[in-house]
Parts: sequence; C-alpha cells; structure tokens
Amino acid sequence: MAAQFGRRLRKGAATTAVAAVAVAALSASQAPGVNDHGRQTAADATPSPEASASDGSATGNSPYYTDLPPLKSPNPSPSTGPGPGGTGATEAGIPATVLDAYKKAESTLREAKPGCNLPWQLLAAIGRVESGQARGGRVDAEGTTIKPILGPQLDGNGFALIKDTDDGAYDGNSSYDQAVGPMQFIPSTWAWAGRDGNGDGKKDPNNIYDAALAAGHYLCRNNWDLSQQGDLDRAILSYNNSRDYLNLVMRWLEYYRKGTHEVPDGTGTLPDNRSDDGEGASPTPTTPGTTTPAGSTPRPGPKPDKPDKPGKPAGGGTTTPKPPTTPPGTPSTPPTTPPTPTDTVDHLEDAGTAKLTAMAGDAFGRRISTRAETEAGKAVAKVRVRFTIVGDTDTTFTGGEDVATVATNSSGVAVAPALQAGEKTGTVTVRATVVGRAVPGLDYKATVTERAADALARTGDAALTCAPGGTFANQVEVKATYKGAVADGVAATATLIKSADDPTATDKGPYFKDAGGKAVRTLTGLKTDAKGLLKLPELYADDTTGTFLLRVTTAGGATLTVELTVAAAETSSPSPSASPSA
Repeated sequence: MAAQFGRRLRKGAATTAVAAVAVAALSASQAPGVNDHGRQTAADATPSPEASASDGSATGNSPYYTDLPPLKSPNPSPSTGPGPGGTGATEAGIPATVLDAYKKAESTLREAKPGCNLPWQLLAAIGRVESGQARGGRVDAEGTTIKPILGPQLDGNGFALIKDTDDGAYDGNSSYDQAVGPMQFIPSTWAWAGRDGNGDGKKDPNNIYDAALAAGHYLCRNNWDLSQQGDLDRAILSYNNSRDYLNLVMRWLEYYRKGTHEVPDGTGTLPDNRSDDGEGASPTPTTPGTTTPAGSTPRPGPKPDKPDKPGKPAGGGTTTPKPPTTPPGTPSTPPTTPPTPTDTVDHLEDAGTAKLTAMAGDAFGRRISTRAETEAGKAVAKVRVRFTIVGDTDTTFTGGEDVATVATNSSGVAVAPALQAGEKTGTVTVRATVVGRAVPGLDYKATVTERAADALARTGDAALTCAPGGTFANQVEVKATYKGAVADGVAATATLIKSADDPTATDKGPYFKDAGGKAVRTLTGLKTDAKGLLKLPELYADDTTGTFLLRVTTAGGATLTVELTVAAAETSSPSPSASPSA
C-alpha cells in the first residue's frame, strides 16, 4: 500500500519477508479444508505455478500493508464494539460506504461481465491491503476520501521508476507517478481503467465507488474467470506483481468470506505494517488537493522523540559540528538519473501487422504488433505501449475494454490483445502510444464488415403449392451458413422475381402481406436468428396460375431460389354414359 496514515502504530519491522513467514505460520495454525460454501481456503488454494503478471500493474507495484487477518473469528459478538486498532470482530468490520461500494461493483460486474464471477470480498481484500479500507472509511457521503490517498513517488528510489504520465492531473506530481486513491491506481492505468461508479459524471480515483468499479473491471479483463484459481491468481498478480501480495490478498479474501459486518464510516481499523517498512513513504496530504512537490523525494512522518544519549547536550544545547566532507568552494554535482528504456524511445514502428478484417460479432484473426525503437532504429525492451480504440465504434479488445497497455518484449515488440468486432461496420482506428513519452502515435486501421453467409438451404422439402386466391400451406424456412458454420444475424432479402434471368420483382402471382394487409413482393430487413434460420411470413396467391420463383439473398452473396406453384384444383371427369339397349 502506498498511503501513510496521519499516525502509525509501529509494532516493529514488517518487511515482506516477515509477512511471508507470518502467512505460512497462520496457514499452519488454521486447519485447512473446504469451508461451508465448498470453496478452498487460502491455505489449500495454492497459487498456480504458471500464473504470472504482465510487466505493468494497477499499482505500479507500489508498497502495500502487510497486516494479517487475526486468528479470531470474524463474526461480531455483542461485547465487541467497533473502534480503530481492534482485532477479531472489529477487524472484520468494513466501513458502511466502502462496503456498499464493493457490493455495488460486484452487482454491476455481474451484469456487465457475468463470466468473471467477481466476489465483492476480493475487492474488500485488495482495499484492505492497499489502503486499509480507505483509511478506515474516512470518506464523505458521496464516497470521496476526506483527504487524497497518495503512494510514494515512483522515482526508482526503492520503488519502480515511472516518470510522470498525467502531468500531475491525478497525483499532483509532474515529475513521477504516484499511486492514487483507496484502490491505489497509478495514473497511466487509471487513464483507461477508471470508471464512474457513483453516476456523478466523473471518474475520480479518490472516490471509493469509482475506484472499486475500476478495480473490478481491471480484475475481470482478459476473460478471466475468478472462480477458477489460476485466473484468480493471474488477476491478483496483475494488480501487484508479488507472490507475497498474492498470498496476503488470498488470506484476507478467505477471512472476509467467513463473515464481515458494517461499521460506521471513519471507525475502521488502521493497518500498522507495510511491505517497505514505511521508508520513503508519501504522507497523505493534510489538505485536499495538496500534493508532494514535483521532483522532491517524500519522507515518512516524524518519528517519536528519542531520549538524549549520555554525553550529548540536551534541549537547545549545541554539538560539535562535523568537518565538511567536501572542501569549501567545491561546486556540488547534482545527482543524475540514468535514462530509462522509455527515455530512449524515439518512435514506434509497425512490426508486421497483417490486414485487419473481421465480420461483425467475430474476433479478428490477426493482432496488432508495434515495435519501440531508438532514433538509430534499435529495438527498446520493457517499454509500456498503450493501444487505444478511438472513434465511434463498439469494437473492443477481448474482455470488453477499449484500452490495453502492453510491455515490449526483448525484441522491442508489443502485441495488442485480440480485437473483438462489434455490430457497427466500417473502419476502426487503434492508436499505439508510448506511456510516459511524448512521441507521435501510430494508427492502425481495422475493418468490420457486415455479417455474411456463403450458403443457403431450405430446411424442408415439402412442395409449395396453392390454389388461386388461397394461402400456401407451408412457410418457407431457410438456413444460412458461412464456411460450414452457422451464420447468425445475417441480413437477408426475399423477392418474388419475374424469372430466373430477371431478378426484378413480379407484379402478379404469389405475394406477402405488409402490416396493413397490402400485397408486397419484396421483403427487406430480414435477419437470420442465432441458429442461422430465417422463416419467411405466410405466402398468398392471387388468381394467376402458373409456376413462380421466390429468391432469397444474403450479405456475402448466398442465394437460394425456391419454386412456387399456383394451380386450380383438379376435377374428376364424368363417366361415359351407358349405350342404349338393343
């Protein structure tokens, strides 16, 4: 977690290694097994060996709180009241507004991405580890934190090096990025993952409703199913790429699953220990809107005064100054920061992307590949490339997002996730840009064509006949396919044509009826259903007899011609009269 509370109760060094040992000890002390709901406990839910995170993360791998859930039951007891610093039932309490935000995010994702199976307890576990549930629920009525929650600036000094990507818009720092808000998003991730969770028209990382919904969407990308342990591991690791982080979040997830309850806002417990032991922590601003000065190195809050050592002057006494290590008058040399890979990028080049075409509703078979290069044309690895779908389109990346950030590999190439075509046809633009570097973007064009069929066939073989002025007993039903597969949602037209050589509509013979009962001989706007089937309306006959043709055509060129017959009913001939008797 990246925020530091106004006062910290330091119980001793709490490094990541210590936290890992404590997790192991806690796992041993709690009997493993399956809980009442049939879920695995965290002790049994061993992270999948193949689970791995992307080079980027939601938090920029910022520090987090390492406090473990208590051994005591999370169920509240009448004798245990809420209050900061407590354990057991108090520890299980989640501030009312924060809890409401988690549950609303789960409900929204249940409709938007039902295959994700996001539990609100996962958001609660991450929120506990990242910010102590928004600093114990210090939020206003709209869910915005009373004071902004900022992580340390990611200047490479004990943390990742992420130079400013938002010109200080979210974190107030125009030199380096800092994780922001109760779910600790770095600005470059919030730029695409941010959501409006409380319907106020804004996407504010310091609002728990916005942040919780954004975290839910972030965890549900890549078509991950969080009811599967492997996908759950990948999602958590993508939030902060640390095995200790994964184990800790899993421990809190299982703890909250066993029971939790609502406590008043502002009364939640505050964590004590952090993965970086608090060194280099960024203080939470004392006034909303104040931030760490750009380019400065944040420091932790003041530590308790220590008693004076023997032999040292006390109070306002003086001490013997130490001799300077540098001779007077020597000009100081400002420290220099070595360039990052991002600093060396001069431009982006296409890395062999093939023509991008897909039918509406289908996945694109090809993916966009972009290479980051220096001015001399040398590939640059470990650079974050952001792919953004721009313009009025419903085409998305797999998982439903319109933005994806991918790190370049050892060859300097970033491969975007697969595109999923929407229903809007036409040209789609995908723009590749370098995160944290103002170099021209690279635009790719993808084409979405209308759904098509290459074959049509009747589903039955009954003869289509009718008496003059009557109604055809059988309706025409056809099935459309494309390359042998069902062609659903394909536009079709049905026309009663003059002849096989003249596809214009005839003015006599069989006809359909419109909504007003008027005879029509061309139907447009037809579409095949999910099974590729199209059942035409009833057909009627006028008084004209003969053989007529019905032609059905679809997008993609599939054509089927059906023969219709209108004939008078046959009458039996009279029997010959008997010859006269002799």
